[in-house]
Amino acid sequence: MWIPTEHEKYGVVIASFRGTVPYGLSLEIGDTVQILEKCDGWYRGFALKNPNLKGIFPSSYVHLKNAFVKNKGQFEMIVPTEDSVITEMTSTLRDWGAMWKQLYVRNEGDLFHRLWHIMNEILDLRRQVLVGHLTHDRMRDVKRHITARLDWGNEQLGLDLVPRKEYAMVDPEDVSVTELYRLMEHRHRKKDAPAQASSHHLFVQMKSLMCSNLGEELEVIFSLFDSKENRPISERFFLRLNRNGLPKAPDKPERHCSLFVDLGSSELRRDIYITVHIIRIGRMGAGEKKSACSVQYRRPFGCAVLSIADLLTGETKDDLVLKVYMCNTESEWYQIHENIIKKLNARYNLTGSNAGLSVSLQLLHGDIEQIRRECSSVFSHGVSVTRKLGFSNIIMPGEMRNDLYITIERGEFEKGGKSVARNVEVTMFIVDSSGQILKDYISFGSGEPLASEYHSFVLYHNNSPRWSELLKLPIPVDKFRGAHIRFEFRHCSTKEKGEKKLFGFSFVPLMQEDGRTLPDGSHELIVHKCEENANLQDAARYLKLPFSKGLLLGNSSQATKATKESFWITSSLCSTKLTQNGDMLDLLKWRTHPDKITGCLSKLKEIDGSEIVKFLQDTLDTLFGILDENSQKYGSKVFDSLVHIINLLQDSKFHHFKPVMDTYIESHFAGALAYRDLIKVLKWYVDRVTEAERQEHIQEVLKAQEYLFKVIVRSRRLFSLATGGQNEDEFRRCIQELLLSVRFFLSQESKGSGALSQSQAVFLSSFPAVYSELLKLFDIREVANLVHDTLGSLPTVVHVDETLQAVKLQCIGQTVESQLYTNPDSRCILLPVVLHHLHTHLQEQKDLIACARILSNVFCLIKKNSSEKSVLEEIDVIVASLLDTLLRTILEITSRPQPSGSSTRLQFQDVTGEFVACLLSLLRQMTDRHYQQLLDSFNTKEELRDFLLQIFTVFRILIRPEMFPKDWTVMRLVANNVIITTVLYLSDALRKNFLNENFDYKIWDSYFYLAVIFINQLCLQLEMFTPSKKKKVLEKYGDMRVTMGCEVFSMWQNLGEHKLHFIPALIGPFLEVTLIPQPDLRNVVIPIFHDMMDWEQRRSGNFKQVETRLIDKLDSLMSEGKGDETYRELFNSILLKKIERETWRESGVSLIATVTRLMERLLDYRDCMKMGEVDGKKIGCTVSLLNFYKTELNKEEMYIRYIHKLYDLHLKAQNFTEAAYTLLLYDELLEWSDRPLREFLSYPMQTEWQRKEQLHLAIIQNFDRGKCWENGIILCRKIAEQYESFYDYRNLSRMRMMEASLYDKIMDQQRLEPEFFRVGFYGKKFPFFLRNKEFVCRGHDYERLEAFQQRMLTEFPHAIAMQHANQPDETIFQAEAQYLQIYAVTPIPESQEVLQREGVPDNIKSFYRVNHIWKFRYDRPFHRGAKDKENEFKSLWVERTSLLLVQSLPGISRWFEVDKREVVEVSPLENAIEVLENKNQQLKTLIAQCQARQMPNVNPLTMCLNGVIDAAVNGGVARYQEAFFVKDYILSHPEDGEKIARLRELMLDQAQILEFGLAVHEKFVPQDMRPLHKKLVDQFFVMKSSLGIQELSAGLPASPVHFPNGSPRVCRNSAPAAMSPEGARGIPRRSPLSYPAVNRYSSSSLSSQASAEVSNITGQSESSDEVFNMQPSPSTSSLSSAHSASPNVTSSAPSSARASPLLSDKHKHSRESACLSPRERPCSAIYPTPVEPSQRLLFNHVGDGALPRSDPNLSAPEKAVNPTPSSWSLDSGKEARSAAESGKLLSPPVPPRPTQTASPARQMMSASPSPAGRSPLKGPGQSFTPSPVEHHSPGLLANSPVLSGSCSSGISSLSRCSTSETSGFESQAPELPPAPGAGTGHGHGHGHGGPEEPLRRDSKTPPPYSVYERTLRRPVPLPHSLSIPVTPEPPALPPKPLAARASHLENGTRRTEPGPRPRPLPRKVSQL
Repeated sequence: MWIPTEHEKYGVVIASFRGTVPYGLSLEIGDTVQILEKCDGWYRGFALKNPNLKGIFPSSYVHLKNAFVKNKGQFEMIVPTEDSVITEMTSTLRDWGAMWKQLYVRNEGDLFHRLWHIMNEILDLRRQVLVGHLTHDRMRDVKRHITARLDWGNEQLGLDLVPRKEYAMVDPEDVSVTELYRLMEHRHRKKDAPAQASSHHLFVQMKSLMCSNLGEELEVIFSLFDSKENRPISERFFLRLNRNGLPKAPDKPERHCSLFVDLGSSELRRDIYITVHIIRIGRMGAGEKKSACSVQYRRPFGCAVLSIADLLTGETKDDLVLKVYMCNTESEWYQIHENIIKKLNARYNLTGSNAGLSVSLQLLHGDIEQIRRECSSVFSHGVSVTRKLGFSNIIMPGEMRNDLYITIERGEFEKGGKSVARNVEVTMFIVDSSGQILKDYISFGSGEPLASEYHSFVLYHNNSPRWSELLKLPIPVDKFRGAHIRFEFRHCSTKEKGEKKLFGFSFVPLMQEDGRTLPDGSHELIVHKCEENANLQDAARYLKLPFSKGLLLGNSSQATKATKESFWITSSLCSTKLTQNGDMLDLLKWRTHPDKITGCLSKLKEIDGSEIVKFLQDTLDTLFGILDENSQKYGSKVFDSLVHIINLLQDSKFHHFKPVMDTYIESHFAGALAYRDLIKVLKWYVDRVTEAERQEHIQEVLKAQEYLFKVIVRSRRLFSLATGGQNEDEFRRCIQELLLSVRFFLSQESKGSGALSQSQAVFLSSFPAVYSELLKLFDIREVANLVHDTLGSLPTVVHVDETLQAVKLQCIGQTVESQLYTNPDSRCILLPVVLHHLHTHLQEQKDLIACARILSNVFCLIKKNSSEKSVLEEIDVIVASLLDTLLRTILEITSRPQPSGSSTRLQFQDVTGEFVACLLSLLRQMTDRHYQQLLDSFNTKEELRDFLLQIFTVFRILIRPEMFPKDWTVMRLVANNVIITTVLYLSDALRKNFLNENFDYKIWDSYFYLAVIFINQLCLQLEMFTPSKKKKVLEKYGDMRVTMGCEVFSMWQNLGEHKLHFIPALIGPFLEVTLIPQPDLRNVVIPIFHDMMDWEQRRSGNFKQVETRLIDKLDSLMSEGKGDETYRELFNSILLKKIERETWRESGVSLIATVTRLMERLLDYRDCMKMGEVDGKKIGCTVSLLNFYKTELNKEEMYIRYIHKLYDLHLKAQNFTEAAYTLLLYDELLEWSDRPLREFLSYPMQTEWQRKEQLHLAIIQNFDRGKCWENGIILCRKIAEQYESFYDYRNLSRMRMMEASLYDKIMDQQRLEPEFFRVGFYGKKFPFFLRNKEFVCRGHDYERLEAFQQRMLTEFPHAIAMQHANQPDETIFQAEAQYLQIYAVTPIPESQEVLQREGVPDNIKSFYRVNHIWKFRYDRPFHRGAKDKENEFKSLWVERTSLLLVQSLPGISRWFEVDKREVVEVSPLENAIEVLENKNQQLKTLIAQCQARQMPNVNPLTMCLNGVIDAAVNGGVARYQEAFFVKDYILSHPEDGEKIARLRELMLDQAQILEFGLAVHEKFVPQDMRPLHKKLVDQFFVMKSSLGIQELSAGLPASPVHFPNGSPRVCRNSAPAAMSPEGARGIPRRSPLSYPAVNRYSSSSLSSQASAEVSNITGQSESSDEVFNMQPSPSTSSLSSAHSASPNVTSSAPSSARASPLLSDKHKHSRESACLSPRERPCSAIYPTPVEPSQRLLFNHVGDGALPRSDPNLSAPEKAVNPTPSSWSLDSGKEARSAAESGKLLSPPVPPRPTQTASPARQMMSASPSPAGRSPLKGPGQSFTPSPVEHHSPGLLANSPVLSGSCSSGISSLSRCSTSETSGFESQAPELPPAPGAGTGHGHGHGHGGPEEPLRRDSKTPPPYSVYERTLRRPVPLPHSLSIPVTPEPPALPPKPLAARASHLENGTRRTEPGPRPRPLPRKVSQL
């Protein structure tokens, strides 16, 4: 049975549990669980990380922990009772764990490893805490380390700053907001700027001396030297080195490392140096033999110097090597370091090139105790301490020192009867009063033990030696009196004996007779002569002698002969017990000289402060003793002396002696009567303040009032204890009178100089310190009243002295911080006066920083949830006094511009934050009663309105992100909680006072605006938080967004008809709120939109405003990353449900559908834009959105914005052609007008003409870069016309040159023809704009099917590639997946006129083959019926799928959606016809290229001829004969008679072409391939005989077949050949199901057709167009083979489909030998760059090459040859004009050529070139270009696209209509006589129609801004930029002289000269 647990409430999982049992709860190690019930070794509960999931788990898997239970029962909460630091550590490490792994994923290795180390450190520290064996101090230290590391990690990971108190996290609910702010600020400041240490220490460790000529022991002496003052500032660090240069005592670290302590910040400067003096111990001369002298002398060796500034840059300098300079001149040894510092080291030698002193130096900062803790390694093995000379900057009480510093300066000695100077050595002893030498009181320096005697170093042969050696004598005080120092002088001989001879001595007593010590300074001592055997042990004998020259001069009678020799020393005493000051001694011994008391008291002020504080207690005893002796006589003098001593303690140097003073007053002071005199004198001074001219002394008195009152109070208490409290009333009266005098002088205003105000300021600065003293004698309320009256007497005039104002606030601030204010009883008395002064200052906006601090302290005392009556009353007072002022102050300081200086800016932020914290603290304390009182206090609605506006504005300021640092989430949440609570209170006031007739728009608008930005705050978006942080926030505050959202909805419902004021203004803000991913919030706010639609419908009958604003805002908000798919569905469902019963339901549904569709596209767009690289998905998504804005929403500005976004994407992807088409969309919207346009996007303010010009130039540039030069030419002409109309010939010239350069590029540069691919996107997982749609995509250069498939799968990594080409079923459409179906398609050019025209270079044709393509084709072969194994082509059908796009390619995208698809079947016979047509066309092209020498070799032609003639695989055309020419087929298919005839014609044509091709081949074939040529000729005759063709002339005369690029050279002068009937056929025919074949198609072996279907499905079948152009093996099939099929059968997957693993081996030869087709191939040896046109010889063309297309259904008369009117005729001009006016689209240009006049018959029948047609003037390389406007047969016209544009403009139409389509326009002009043959042509047009005509008419209308539109099926005009204006007459085009002459010679007719060309008029395009 499950029993609720009592104590087992909380635990940690210690083993993972998978939860495999029923109701099991899956748990991981480390999870924390809350336990609800238990049963037989099992617990039931939940993991705290997921409270909603409850289950059971074994009790043995959980370690129980103590916890405190809140709210026992269903909603109980568990609070662990462990240390708060442990709790924080645990939760923080959990959060870090997930983030730490992400660091690894993001490759942030450095932070990853550092965080790993920190986490391990924290875990180690956590173990120490959990063990519980730490001392209190150690525990505190460990917690400090833990929190420091937690804060570091949080900062590095961007987590929140944690407020702490005593290392424990602070609950914001437990402290006031101001205190929380201070804690946050303290942590922030600590993080930003570590406090500068005031104390510094230098650690020095001696390593070694590296020198080659050692061999003697050395002494190394370190010290710090001030080069500015030329004096040492530290004691010496002394150490000894052995003969190897290493420390002598390596086992004693304190002997070779030292810490120079107590360096002030002023000593860390460049002119402080570390000086190192090195003394050697050895012989007198460094080079003497060892046996010369056995006595050791101290001799100078070298010196090194280092500036301390070098250490300031880094913390550690390991093994620094200092250069050691040797002193050449020993007389300068005393100043060698100074010379090195002054860079005068040239006079010294270095000890060696590699020599130096190796030391380790480290600069440490902070208190010495802190250094001991943090750098324990420095102190762990012992270190000597080197002090500063004298006292440190701060003298600590209790410090016992008695150090006498003696510097052995110099001496002056006589030669002593010697010829050379002496080698003088000084020996020093300390001798006590009994004549005994004191042992161990001489210190050479730290690191060396104390010694009993000192021997100076010896300077060689120097009678005036200068030593400058510093020694410290730490002599105890008790041995100081009577002691003296004796100096003995000896001459050191350099002889073998090395003896030292005594020749004199000096001495100096340490203390004078009057008790003063030896004064500091230099002393010239007398050198008394003596002999070596002189007895100096008896000190009494020489102590009677004079010791100093100064004394000697004063007493000349004692002059002796010794005065010529002198010895100088400098002394300095550093003692806390002895003094050198006589005045001090006189004062302390006042009782022995009562007559000198007055003088001694007067001289006290002149005594050095350090002497006074040394004897502070003795001095104070003396003063109060004198006061007790005679208060009348010495009262004021003692008072002044006391004031002087008290003020002396204010000095920072003696600040630490204040505790000594306090201790003295409390423990040692005994003047029970002193208070009377002190009060009397103090009152006398206060009374004189207003009258005295000089205020300095009075100010000194006022400054000392704290300690004066301490003495007065202590004295009174002593008196009360002694007398039992006598004279209490008198004392009270004295104090009150004193304070009355104070109040009087404080109330006076300073009228002249500021002396009085300075005195007032001095008093106020120290007055708060008196409170605690008064409290010792008076009741707290009494003291509070006294202080209240005193502070209340201050003048409130704000314009008085600013210093006084600052001090006044400082005084108030100290009052608030004092113990007096902390007590509630006194606080209620003091609060009004404090608030009064604050109010005054805040109104004037002065001293804001001080005011903020005071207010913070006021609120720090008022805790949250304090319901005490006194607190509520205080809140009342503060609200009434300060709330309004506080709001105004915050508004004022936040509206000021922030100062630029960093320090002032920090202060500015601090003061703002403190005021904000004060306001929040006040609002949090306010209860219902307070709010009610506040609202009732406003007399008028205007006052209430102003208040509400003010507080709403302040709240908006508080919500700003910059109000608090970004990691202050705790503070922001507290602020938001206060704001929402206050808003809930104030919204009632808003409803009650400002609705109905009192409605105020401004205040309601302010309210809604505040609510919206409140909800949108970043710190409230809980979805961005970690789960643990989110849980904490929800537990403490709930989701404040939902609370505010509900309040907004409630307030909106209360507005009633006033809602109309906020429509549409609030649509955007509310929309932003609903985009927040919080379901409850969305459910609350979305219905407001329904309300808005309803009220807008009532007002204006529609809701256009709502729709417009919704759409505008959706775009900007969703592009910022807001909103999601869930929101779209929720928006749709909620609003649809709301409007179900509305009368305007239909329009509402339409609006909601529109907005929903927009959201779909915007979400897709946003998702696509998140990707890094530009891909088709991004572009397609942008196109979809752009189309939506144009067609459905008609939002011109958004449309233009997305045009430019799409343009930028294209440029980034280097889709220059698409970029140009995209920019054309914007160009269409503009006209050539002078209308001014505003600055927009990157465009400056300019006229419409200028912007359109700028766009034209950019578009031309992009067409040029995209090699779409034909389109660039059109735009060049357009803009040139504008330049011409303005006579801007300079720009016109440039534009014409640009146009010419584009023509050159067309002819000279190679451009590749892209592949096209059909892509189907199936499944619901695709973005909306792709979902279940099919597209045709234009591939990149050189991109084949495999590469394209791989690219698509990379763009859609989750997509599945479909392995068939069948249309998918509904299950695929509805699948929750992504399916891609990709296969290649063939473009069907719309205009065949240019492609069929002979003589047009392939460079030009290639453009028309792959540009402006609407229609694409895909063929799938299949067998119908039984397959004939002998001849499979009998049953080989082709399923042909035609795809019609919504826009032509290329366009604004590389892919467009398929608009319609049509499937037809092509019969085997029609398929055969197509195959032969394509092969014939290919042969013609190759022969012409070979003739014109466009190929470097004849190999391509050789391969093609070989493949056709020697069809080894498929049997050649014989298979077709077997299949279709047999009697059975003809009888069973009587309807195919004409087609069979057509196939026969094509076979015969192929024979003629092959015959001519062999002739050309014979001319160009190289010698080594002659045998192959001979074999081909032989096989050709066999092939002809099989076709039944009689052998032609043996010479292989010229073929009557026409070639695109002119006649072959071999027959240029031959006679015209007779034409066979087959060759004379001028009208090529084809099936209505067939389509024009382009020469890019090839034949391949169709023996592979068995697998062709599968290959097509997988997109990997062999494509004919590549095989066509490859170099085949001998087994390559012939397209004339009976087994060959239509190239389109196998071209469904272009070349990239090869190399498929599905291909059978027998087809691999095609793959291996494959190469690119001419349209895709770059210049190569096989396919070179086309030669210049002048190098080509061209034929006039005949019908065969015009268009291989016929309709077998035409009657014989319809097939008759009828002439067509010239396109230069007036009729055709009118037709074209009519077409243009009707919105027809015009084509890219076909260059205009002169007209040739010839009879239709001759034009048709000229099968071979006539020699008469050649001009004798033309060379063989000159071009002869036939006219593009010759007469054509009506059959041609009926089956080919007509020129529907104005031919006079020189540009053919881009439209795709046929004659049948134009007939409607022609019939509208009955008054015009029909041209010859027009009736026939029209009749055929109406009858023929073609399979694509109904498709065109029935198609949907696509977006109306495609660049090239279809004629008659889309009413939308072509982009104006690419259209040619209609001209009424043909333009004047200059004739080409040679061409004209040649035409004249050939035809014998005269050419008609065209008329002048008028200037075209620009066509206007309407604005959107």
